[in-house]
Amino acid sequence: MIRVVVVDDEALIRSGFSLILNAADDIDVAAAVTGGQALDAVAAHTPDLVLLDIRMPDVDGLALLRHLRQLPHPPVVAMLTTFDSDEYIAQALRSGAAGYLLKDTDPDDLAPLVRSLADGAVVLAPQIVPAVVEGYLRHHHGLESAAARTAALGAALTGREREVLLLLARGLTNTEIGRSLHLSVGGVKEHVSALLAKLAVNNRVQAALWAQRAGLLDTEGAQ
Repeated sequence: MIRVVVVDDEALIRSGFSLILNAADDIDVAAAVTGGQALDAVAAHTPDLVLLDIRMPDVDGLALLRHLRQLPHPPVVAMLTTFDSDEYIAQALRSGAAGYLLKDTDPDDLAPLVRSLADGAVVLAPQIVPAVVEGYLRHHHGLESAAARTAALGAALTGREREVLLLLARGLTNTEIGRSLHLSVGGVKEHVSALLAKLAVNNRVQAALWAQRAGLLDTEGAQ
């Protein structure tokens, strides 16, 4: 079972997400709480995934995200929000968010998205991808050319790490990457850890966006 904690200041959102996700056979919403109750809920239920509202009246969602990511065994955290401002997107990704979902996500998509997040995939609402790519990566890497970044990647990564990066950037989960490259899930995780260190980024989201901004996906598609 994938254990989920939903953190949102609106009771309607908490109950709606709980109802939808608990209808799936492999997902259990262990708790649906306000921001002020979040840390106790995570400590009590040790969830695999936290769906976290980014703006709440009682707690700063970004501060809570940073706290969760510093736990000894941190859960995957995806931001849940109605806001798509560049500022909030960038801050959430820099703080270790593994995904960014809008609250009006189609209910039929929620369970598949939760499964993808739990399996290590990068999940971003399509509406915010352009802002993520242009805003976050411009802040993180400056305005250096795509050609320069591609050359730096080629020098830093092994062939296998590059293959893993390309599949990761296309949104594949660890299981799917392993199946495609004939690797164990553990082997995929080791390659991901290595390429994160070489790219000097904090998580899979940042690595995927780095590859996209560097033009690696375009280059691969042209081959």
